[in-house]
Amino acid sequence: MYETTRYLAAGDHALVMEFGNEIADAINQKIRAMSLAIEQENIQGISELVPTYRSMMIHYDPLMISGENLTRQLRRLEQQLADIQLPPPRVTVIPTLYGGEYGPDLATVAGHNQLTEAAVIEKHTSREYLIYMLGFTPGFPYLGGMDPAIATPRLATPRTKIRGGSVGIAGSQTGIYSIDSPGGWQLIGWTPVPLYDPEAATPILLKAGNYVKFEAVSQADYEAMKPQLQNRTYTCREYPFIPGGDGHA
Repeated sequence: MYETTRYLAAGDHALVMEFGNEIADAINQKIRAMSLAIEQENIQGISELVPTYRSMMIHYDPLMISGENLTRQLRRLEQQLADIQLPPPRVTVIPTLYGGEYGPDLATVAGHNQLTEAAVIEKHTSREYLIYMLGFTPGFPYLGGMDPAIATPRLATPRTKIRGGSVGIAGSQTGIYSIDSPGGWQLIGWTPVPLYDPEAATPILLKAGNYVKFEAVSQADYEAMKPQLQNRTYTCREYPFIPGGDGHA
């Protein structure tokens, strides 16, 4: 984390607050607190907040507020972040079918790390992953905390179409493709749970600042889930995140 937050102009309609140059929980906490502080302050002229791993872009209307005035108000809010109470994070359990047609690159990840496929699955499902941000496509979660023992480089040649719900690994990151899209991540599994449903009351399943826990399920489990998935009544299991917990609830 930087000793002093950097305020950078991004044209005449946006400002970037840069908190550090690494992926870290402390930076994520500050970004979340700052986002909440801005929302509570309801600064006139701000149209959108775009949080990332280490920064946040604030879009604003220069006819309603100047960049200088906005920066001044943001600096004031930043000094008050210790008073911001973030909502307790929760863990969403994502049922996942691993390997085979659902995870065509599982063998590649196993071979790259000199592990069995079962060991890759065990390591991938053993962690609670912090959702640092959503992006790339609607609802795509960028997750932190993957076991480095299963880190694997991206594909040399990206696929032109990846099925929505595919669970992948790229370097030291893991994530879930929220919709059909191109991509170069190593695919190890697939979840039938939609991360983005434009017709749902809450179109985006996951929220930045919460956690994801992958749970390996069988084909039989999937078949049993299908009726609820088809009529949109399936609900992922959730539980409170406990720092230092064992990842089970």
